[in-house]
Amino acid sequence: MKQPLAAVAVVVSAVVAALLSALPRAASTIPSRLSDREFWQLSNDASEPDGYFRSDNLTSNETAFLRVVPDLVSRTRQGQVYLGVGPEQNFSYIAATKPALAIIFDIRRGNLLVQLMYKAIFELTRDRADFVSMLFSRPRPERLTADMPVVDLFAAFAPIGNDEALYDRNLRAITDRLVKFHGMPLSPREIDGLARIYRVFFDRGAAVRFSPTYVDLMTAVDDAGVFRSYLASSANFAFVRELEVNNLIVPVVGDFGGPKAIRQVAAYLKVRGATVGAFYLSNVEQYLTQDGKWGAFCRNVATLPLDASSTFIRSTSGRGAGFGVGFVSSLGAMASETRTCPT
Repeated sequence: MKQPLAAVAVVVSAVVAALLSALPRAASTIPSRLSDREFWQLSNDASEPDGYFRSDNLTSNETAFLRVVPDLVSRTRQGQVYLGVGPEQNFSYIAATKPALAIIFDIRRGNLLVQLMYKAIFELTRDRADFVSMLFSRPRPERLTADMPVVDLFAAFAPIGNDEALYDRNLRAITDRLVKFHGMPLSPREIDGLARIYRVFFDRGAAVRFSPTYVDLMTAVDDAGVFRSYLASSANFAFVRELEVNNLIVPVVGDFGGPKAIRQVAAYLKVRGATVGAFYLSNVEQYLTQDGKWGAFCRNVATLPLDASSTFIRSTSGRGAGFGVGFVSSLGAMASETRTCPT
């Protein structure tokens, strides 16, 4: 019995992708650590002027973003480069794909400050409980174990109130870590902005966003019911923390459809023989299309070093897609999708 042509095409595509992935590649020269100067230079050189978005987006609003992780892991290879946008959801995808380097874009410079806040907190804490304590300025409960389930971890913090003195100490430690230890040339205005962002986490706790809460995001699961967030396990936390300690999660200010950010990162990666493994887009394509910038974005992505395993992670409004309220996450092949871009 003959197979339908569509089914044959899928099989052939899978075989071709496997063969291409098996081809030898030039060894990546992404270092195991960036110096403070290299970190800031990469961020600064690739960044565009501060842009506008209609909200601050201090946390993700996607509840089903981890459902694609098993498929994502099967498509990508460890040790590649992760690209993303927005706040903390990137850490969960980083923990899953295990890149050698991560670049987090956002049109708002405020997101760069969010990422720097996280960088300092990762570096200043030794485990997940310390991290949650510092992120929300809540005293650490007693008798927390390193490998306790993430649900139990947040349940232990639920009755703990915020602590103003702890917030003040933490804010000084975060600022000193960035400015004095790393030598980042943050302006007084940026330091004030960092304090305002951190204050929101202090004031609102896990309800930084009313829904989904931080607890909702950190206890999200894949389709098999497996916890996948960056705080779901000590191993996930430790992997992301190691990248942060080694200056390998770099925030960049940039418009996906802009003239500089993605192309500058592409040039940086090509010189070092690196390949993009995954690019998390959230639902930014919706706005690129509305603003007539999707073609420019496509052409920007086409300059990146890609292979058959390079994968888009995107979110689509569930209401618009007929799936109900919320966002639906899906994956796409970067190389084939950007092979022919609109002019």
